[in-house]
Amino acid sequence: MRLVLASASPRRLDLLARLGLVPDRVDPADIDEAAAAGETPRDHARRLASEKAALVAARHPGSVVLAADTVVAVGRRILPKAEDEATARACLALLSGRRHRVLTAVVVIDAAGQRRERLSESVVTFQRLTAADTDWLIGRGDWHGKAGGYAIQGAAEAFVRALSGSYSGVVGLPLSDTRLLLIAAGWRP
Repeated sequence: MRLVLASASPRRLDLLARLGLVPDRVDPADIDEAAAAGETPRDHARRLASEKAALVAARHPGSVVLAADTVVAVGRRILPKAEDEATARACLALLSGRRHRVLTAVVVIDAAGQRRERLSESVVTFQRLTAADTDWLIGRGDWHGKAGGYAIQGAAEAFVRALSGSYSGVVGLPLSDTRLLLIAAGWRP
């Protein structure tokens, strides 16, 4: 089985390694990740993962393609990937002392072109962050490029009061769901 990962995320590579998998190729899909008008967080994650998988599968016929997308949401509001400190601070202020959802859609297209999908939904509760807490998190720098302005596997984990769902899904690839999708696509652990 030739496996192509449609993501440049080093976290997804690390998570796949926990399953004993190293992709034969890493080929990130470059798509517009803006939410469509009225799109729910669930639909947004599913659409992006599907678009990434389809784009990369077209470039690698006969391969198994794995794509994923992670969305952090407060209610119907989709939080951005923090590319600057101001965005990270705004996200952390919104998440402080609150529950939020982390949705990771995983799509696998097998060598015959059959598409399979799963959606992992986790609920994360942050403790209330003081100004010093936020400064410390920002200073650690692991917020950059992360949905919602934090990485649960980084410094932010110290402020997570509760997590219901898939830890690996919050990191960016729910391993249980991914394993089942890959087995259905022909991978044998």
